[in-house]
Amino acid sequence: MSVLFVEYPKCTTCKKAKKWLDENGVAYTDRHIVEDAPTAAELADWHARSGLPVRRFFNTSGMKYRELGMKAVLDADATDEECYELLSSDGMLVKRPIVVGDDFVLVGFKEEAWKEALLS
Repeated sequence: MSVLFVEYPKCTTCKKAKKWLDENGVAYTDRHIVEDAPTAAELADWHARSGLPVRRFFNTSGMKYRELGMKAVLDADATDEECYELLSSDGMLVKRPIVVGDDFVLVGFKEEAWKEALLS
């Protein structure tokens, strides 16, 4: 199985996740989240396959999130489509890393969830 690994290379969590993939022999295609930001259509697909609320795709600890006042936008009941457009406008708004498999999407690095999805 090969997965798509969407990351920001300077992110320490992404580095840790990439090391975990390498140590566990998981094949992946690397994608830079800023240089090749996810499209609104990709985000809609990933959101549907993840089973997560769309808010989980936002990098809430990032400077861009705070600069743009995204919490207020989300609290004002932005639609999923509006969220996809916002997220696709700047890769730094997107939570990372993201792993996209054939039938799953993982957002953020939670080792137990990654073991379950990638090693079982």
